[in-house]
Amino acid sequence: MSSPDTTTVPGSHQPVNSRGRVIVASLIGTTVEFYDFYVYATAAVLVFPKLFFPGQNETTQLLSSFAVFGVAFVARPLGSIVFGHFGDKFGRKGTLVASLLTMGIATFLIGCLPTALVPGWEFWAPALLVIMRFAQGLALGGEWSGAALLATENAPANKRAIYGTFPQLGAPIGFIIANVIFLVASYTLSPEAFAAWGWRVPFLLSAVMVILGLYVRLKLIETPAFTKVVQSNEVAKLPLGRVFKTSWRQLILGTFIMLATYVLFYLMTTFTLTYGTKPTLAGAQAAAEKAGKPMTEAAAAAFVPGLGYTRNDFLWMLIAGVVFFGIFTLVSGPLAEKYGRRKMLMAVTAGIFVFGLLFVPLFSGGFVGTMGLLILGFSLMGLTFGPMGALLPELFPTNVRYTGSAISYNFSSILGAAVAPFIAVALWEAAKGSPVLVGLYLTSMAVLTLIALFLTRETRDLDYENNVA
Repeated sequence: MSSPDTTTVPGSHQPVNSRGRVIVASLIGTTVEFYDFYVYATAAVLVFPKLFFPGQNETTQLLSSFAVFGVAFVARPLGSIVFGHFGDKFGRKGTLVASLLTMGIATFLIGCLPTALVPGWEFWAPALLVIMRFAQGLALGGEWSGAALLATENAPANKRAIYGTFPQLGAPIGFIIANVIFLVASYTLSPEAFAAWGWRVPFLLSAVMVILGLYVRLKLIETPAFTKVVQSNEVAKLPLGRVFKTSWRQLILGTFIMLATYVLFYLMTTFTLTYGTKPTLAGAQAAAEKAGKPMTEAAAAAFVPGLGYTRNDFLWMLIAGVVFFGIFTLVSGPLAEKYGRRKMLMAVTAGIFVFGLLFVPLFSGGFVGTMGLLILGFSLMGLTFGPMGALLPELFPTNVRYTGSAISYNFSSILGAAVAPFIAVALWEAAKGSPVLVGLYLTSMAVLTLIALFLTRETRDLDYENNVA
């Protein structure tokens, strides 16, 4: 007999997780991951500088807030090693429960923290914020790869790429939920109310998704692939050492295969929001005139202009673009099954190469051009991000798959995600407000990814369960 949560493999009595449970269990963690990223990013800009670093000037407040934000990127590679070790040594199910629980507790506690404005908490409030952010990064370091393995190791034959898109859908869903909550707060709360208590609500609400995820994951059974590793006595004693000894080439290639995807994602979200909401030169001059402090010629010459949209208007534009992200993430699965992961991703990465050259003409096209850039960029994002849920795990043998895919995914985040926003802003300023160098930066990252894909073999038809190192 099988429970409503499991089925049995035809011709055998071996239970497997049901399709619905695999979808929810693999999707929920990445949804929380990206939801948390945007909620924290918003709070880091709007309220955390003054609430947690009140004794500093405005510039150092913001820098301190973003430094805490960056702590998670430092913790993620460590998390990939820690959770990868347990995932390859003791199983996917328990490790996924631990990663989601760690992430959920840390996120919820951020919403409960006293601020540095509370007497006696001037030191402890920012210190605890750093600790919670580190815990989030640690958990996220193991979350994605575990979710990808849960999906692909439970997938029927010839459907790994389709199942691998389930955890990838967490990115657009988390983005939309986080930004809709922020927009609702901006329309219903005064800035004073948001600073006083409103910023806590999104962090506390994340507990709902975490509880749902824990409920689903606790009812999982272990994946068939890991079960075979245990039965054949092929569990690696030290997965980290084994993966570097047997799969060092795949670690390097996997890191660079993800590079263009990470850079594209953070340019489409972080940079476009910054560039889109920065005032135009004319708008900045008018605001200065209204404030009774006209801009000098030197100030006007040094000003780095943007597109001049309001934050709320541009967020709605981003949300519309992210819908295409979700749609093309789903589309990418069947395409990767039909044409193969390598061939499809080479075509999409070539598209990203060309897309980087279109930044100036599209951004110069007013609302229609900017909206076209967002739709095209996020569509490419869905097409390149979707197949990664299958490709990165397929690069590694079963008994080191959790560790290998986690390290590649998270070390690529350092090369791409962690530095892309800073590089993009520096290039934008160097080009005096033009996005031309930012586009060329994306194009150059696409070249590196194309080289990595060229050096990688197709993984669609490999033996996913009986491949050990």
